[in-house]
Amino acid sequence: MSDYAIAVDPKDPQQFIKIDLSQQTPGDFDLLVEIKAIAMNPVDTKVHAGLKQNGLQEPRILGWDASGVVIATGAKVEGFSAGDEVWYAGDITRAGSNATRQLIDSRIVSHKPKSLDWAASAAIPLTALTAWEGLFEHLKIQDAGNDKTLLIIGGAGGVGSLAIPLAALRSKVRIIATASRPESAKWCLDRGADLTVDYRDLKQNLLKHNIKQVDYIFCLNDTDGHWPAISEVIAPFGHICSIVENKQPLAQPLVRSKGVAFHWELMFTRSMYQTPDMAEQGQILQRVAKMLDEGQLKGTLSKTLHGLSVESITEAHKLQLEGHMTGKIAIVL
Repeated sequence: MSDYAIAVDPKDPQQFIKIDLSQQTPGDFDLLVEIKAIAMNPVDTKVHAGLKQNGLQEPRILGWDASGVVIATGAKVEGFSAGDEVWYAGDITRAGSNATRQLIDSRIVSHKPKSLDWAASAAIPLTALTAWEGLFEHLKIQDAGNDKTLLIIGGAGGVGSLAIPLAALRSKVRIIATASRPESAKWCLDRGADLTVDYRDLKQNLLKHNIKQVDYIFCLNDTDGHWPAISEVIAPFGHICSIVENKQPLAQPLVRSKGVAFHWELMFTRSMYQTPDMAEQGQILQRVAKMLDEGQLKGTLSKTLHGLSVESITEAHKLQLEGHMTGKIAIVL
C-alpha cells in the first residue's frame, strides 16, 4: 500500500481528503518516521479553523503528536538509527503527522517510553512539553517554597492532566485545579491536585477555602474569559502564564499595579525560530519518558480511534471541538 496522508481539502477547507505522499528524503537533521499512532490537540482544530476562514492553495496536513519507528536518518542526526521507536510533538511550520510517514527534526524527538503502547505514547508529547515549559521555564515553580500556591485553569484537559503531576513531582507548591464536573474534579485529584474549584465565580470559590490570592496561575483555557478573575486573584509580584491567545486586549491596570509578570507559552517557539536550545525539547521528552517508565507519571489517553482515514480524523476533530474530553484522543494507524 502506498504512503498517504489525510489533509485539509483546498477546494473545501471544511473537509478532509486522502492524498498520496511522494518520496520523502531526510534533511541533515531529519528523521523519516513510519507513524504508528497520532493524537489530537486544540491546535489541530484552531489551525483548521484558520484555514477554513482564510483558505489555502494546496492540501495541508495537520497533526503534531505522534509515535512511530525511524526508517531513515539525515547526515547530521545523532542518537537515532533506523528501527528506533520514537515520539514527538512536531513543528507547526512543516507537514503534520496525520500521515503514514513524516519527516521530523531529530532535535525535537526522543525515544518513546518503553512502558507505553503507541496510542498512549502519542497522547503525551505536545501536552508534556507545553506543561514543562510553562511550569518550569516560564513560571519557574521549582524555585518556590511550600508556602506558595499554583492555580491551574483547565486542570482536566490534555495539558492540565500533565501539568498537575509534573508540578507535584518537581515543586513544593500547593496545586489548585479548576474543574466544573465531578468526573473532571476526580481526574485532577487523582493526578495530584491538592484542591479543585469550579472556575465559575473563581474568586468566591477560592474564598470558600480561605484562599484570597495565588502566587502562580497557569491558564490553559479561555484567557479572555478568565482574565477578570485572574487579575483579581493573582498575588502582588505573582506570575501568570497562558497558552491560549487572547482575542480582545487584556485589561492591564490591576495586574500592573500588582507588579505581575505575564508569560506566553507556545510549544512550537523553539522549532519555529530554530532557537539555539531547540534540542532541549528532545531532552525534556526523554526526561518525561523516564518518569513514565518509572511509574512517576500516568498516561493521559482517554479515547482511542482506529485507522487513519477521513472519517477518523473528522471524528477526532469533532470530539476535540465539543470540549468535554478529559485527557487525550489518539488514533492508531
